[in-house]
Amino acid sequence: MNRDLQIMPPEAPLAMPAQNFGADFRDSHVPYAPNNQLIGFWRALAFSPAMAATLALLWVMSDWFAAEGINLIEGILLALISFNFFWISFTVCTVLLGMISLSRLEISKREGRPEPLRVALLMPIYNEVPWFVLGNARTMLEELRERSGQHHFAMFILSDTRDPEIAAQEQASIEALRTRLAPGLELYYRRREQNTDRKVGNIGDWVSRWGADWDAMLVLDADSLMTGRAIMRLTDSLARDTGAGLIQSYPQLIGAQSVFARMQQFANGVYGIAFAEGLARWCGQEGNYWGHNAIIRTKAFANCAGLPKIRSINGQEKLIMSHDFVEAGLLRRAGWGVRFLPRIRGSYEETPPTLIDHAMRDRRWCQGNLQHLKLLGSTGFRAVSRFHMFHGAVGYLMSPLWFALLVMWAVIGQGKDASVLHYFSPDNPLFPQWPEMSETRHVLIILVMYGMLLAPKILGVLALPLSGVRYTEFGSGVRFAVSFASEVVLSILYAPILMVQQMIAVFRTVLGIQRGWSPQVRDGGSYSLRTLAFCHALETISGLFLAAGIVAGLVSVWLAPIAISLAMAIPLSAFSGVSVGAARHMVGTREDFKEPAITRSARQHRNELKRLIEGKQTLNPAE
Repeated sequence: MNRDLQIMPPEAPLAMPAQNFGADFRDSHVPYAPNNQLIGFWRALAFSPAMAATLALLWVMSDWFAAEGINLIEGILLALISFNFFWISFTVCTVLLGMISLSRLEISKREGRPEPLRVALLMPIYNEVPWFVLGNARTMLEELRERSGQHHFAMFILSDTRDPEIAAQEQASIEALRTRLAPGLELYYRRREQNTDRKVGNIGDWVSRWGADWDAMLVLDADSLMTGRAIMRLTDSLARDTGAGLIQSYPQLIGAQSVFARMQQFANGVYGIAFAEGLARWCGQEGNYWGHNAIIRTKAFANCAGLPKIRSINGQEKLIMSHDFVEAGLLRRAGWGVRFLPRIRGSYEETPPTLIDHAMRDRRWCQGNLQHLKLLGSTGFRAVSRFHMFHGAVGYLMSPLWFALLVMWAVIGQGKDASVLHYFSPDNPLFPQWPEMSETRHVLIILVMYGMLLAPKILGVLALPLSGVRYTEFGSGVRFAVSFASEVVLSILYAPILMVQQMIAVFRTVLGIQRGWSPQVRDGGSYSLRTLAFCHALETISGLFLAAGIVAGLVSVWLAPIAISLAMAIPLSAFSGVSVGAARHMVGTREDFKEPAITRSARQHRNELKRLIEGKQTLNPAE
């Protein structure tokens, strides 16, 4: 077999210079675009109420603490609670903004037929199951053929696979698939000898060698699946908006079988719709990029988004790992619009099947997102682009801070006068409970805070009809209610464990233990007891110590919910991978009752290609 298979069109080089973070840059090719006069209004609606609510909470708490002076511990409590409350409030405001947006009647503008574009669908892969990837690729190409639009599309499989056995299967699958593609469908393949700079280098290699022949590139992930309609709508949007450099779709989760994955898919499909709509409103032309299922103007990307290495603490040059946020910021810095269009449906991806798989992916994301803190002071970035990067990093940094606060609560003492434990409620120990509960204003503040925690989920549920989704699509109204309750309970159980795992990810990154960027696990689900115990040792030990302290009367009983969750981390992690009927009954999804046609086609193509390749290997075992 030819292990150096290369099936590519003639090269069309396109320069892609590395950008300078110390100098501003404006791309002269960006057409003039008038400012959106409403964007300031939408941002005020998103940020101002959250800031006002946080300042009000801080003022009330400061007044309460100040009766006897604010000591160091109380100051830390005020800072942590206020900071956390802002993000909760901001999420609520974003969801409310999304509900307002969904309820508005949008009048579509007819601007005639857009200019035809040549679009390359890029699918970077690294040691992936080849029939899974190529089954998706074939499905998307056939969907586009059925649409028969004016744009021209071709699929590029950009392999960085290092495993020789997988590479052989990969190339056999490519050759087999090309014989089965309908006439006119273009499928290209190349495998790099060295995976220099990982995915950044993989995409950069394609841009610099073939990019000049393609107006746009639609970047996919190995588990991406998009309908022909979604791809056409993204392409039409880019063609009509000549000032857009990147347009991001809203990938929805599919294919979940395990308890943990179904919990994530339900949350994404129910709570995420209104949040995504609100996010799109206040982002405007300064949206973000999530690395896949987005269309990008090729020359704009080449001119403006070439990534340099950044210098680490020890002086070494390091690759920017979470490149997508930075690339979006660079495009916007140069003047190109970065838009988010969540109403384009039919953009899909999959999610890790277990808690451990999720944690492993989170470690990679943490490593990349913390790098962004070094780039916040870079020249020329727009304020919203900096906010995206800051938000991504802070999401991880909060976990070790909350864990430290948890330890402080446990060890500071059991006496009421000597401890801060009596400030906290048994239902949610992260928020204070005022001693004088008889005062109406204190009770109202507590009710508001508890309500804010559940508000994004409840608002997301209420927003579903505004987005055209009916509760009966989840089986029935009763089944939807059961799924919602199950998701809330599971989220509460897994939240402390995820907090500890994120803290571990932060320390692994800071200490330099987190090295490399291993591929995501696509088909996990079952781990040995030894693996579970090793991965969740810190949670288990922490939970057992807390539980022992509670039993001995040394630690407040109000920490029992967290103690139970942490102590039960191993069985809860094992349960996260359960994918029998119990998972379906606990958390139902729309796709259980109305599976998208594209996922059925993709599954059929995957299975066909798998049987073909495995049958060929059986007939030719020496190959």
